[in-house]
Amino acid sequence: MTATITEARPALAGRDAYRDELTRIAGEDPRVLCLEADLGGKNHPFQRAHPDRFFNLGIAEGAMVDMAAGLAVGGYRPFLSTFAPFAALRAAESLKLTLGYLNAGVTVVAPYAGVSGAWFGTTHHCLEDLAVLRSVPGVTIAAPYGEAEMRAVVRAAARSGKPYYIRTGRNAAYTSLPGQDGELPLVAWDSAGGEGEPCLVSVGEEGTRLALEARERAPGLAHAHLVYLDHDHLARAAAELAGRHSRFVVVEEHRREGGVAEALALLMPRCEVVGVNAGHDWPAEGGDHHEVMARLGFDLPAVLSAASRLRAP
Repeated sequence: MTATITEARPALAGRDAYRDELTRIAGEDPRVLCLEADLGGKNHPFQRAHPDRFFNLGIAEGAMVDMAAGLAVGGYRPFLSTFAPFAALRAAESLKLTLGYLNAGVTVVAPYAGVSGAWFGTTHHCLEDLAVLRSVPGVTIAAPYGEAEMRAVVRAAARSGKPYYIRTGRNAAYTSLPGQDGELPLVAWDSAGGEGEPCLVSVGEEGTRLALEARERAPGLAHAHLVYLDHDHLARAAAELAGRHSRFVVVEEHRREGGVAEALALLMPRCEVVGVNAGHDWPAEGGDHHEVMARLGFDLPAVLSAASRLRAP
């Protein structure tokens, strides 16, 4: 079921688009269930529309994943959501067994990825989730940018009945790139770029925002946007990327190790791949999302500087 957005209204944040789209899908598919770890609040749209298929498990993330595994084996299509650090790190063993070993058709939706928790502090930051989930075979990993992409990914997960991990932020609401509301392409080309210019590869909400801002400052840059980040998707995307460019700047709100830049460097050995990411530091001060990102060296000047260093002489 596709949600058609006709009224002129602001875009929904990723986690709100997920809740709305899942509620719509559940209206047509009685197998769809929604599990939350005390995040939904009293006005969760799925709970209002389908109260008998909504489960609030409290702050018991591992148990929630285990419960979802049993429901999937029983023929249901469970979607569960909790903060990214509690999904990917606290419940890592349950994820490994559920999504990997059992290959159960569970979809994990993880808001608060990266440092979108900002002033919540390091306990609520997650810059390591891609490294963890990409090491579990058989899991489809997605980091949609904007409402339309989130809806498209949720629909794909509901259709597939396979393990999914969907990464999103907190409250940031972005408009997806044009044409990203149906079946998503392997690589979404925002710009082919000028001769001799490097190609930005954007990942996730903030990586894509920064890549788009960099293109405004330097219109000659190429820009390729990736939604699916698991090994199988990246291997195919790498072939397409390397067929069009040879120098890449990967922009991602993640640690240097285990991220997409590292994966693409291994998949494209004849290309030059550098990453703009959150590096190795731990945020020691409060601030909003973008302020914390900047303290980690993940900001627009860093993207422009990396692109400038890769330009052909």
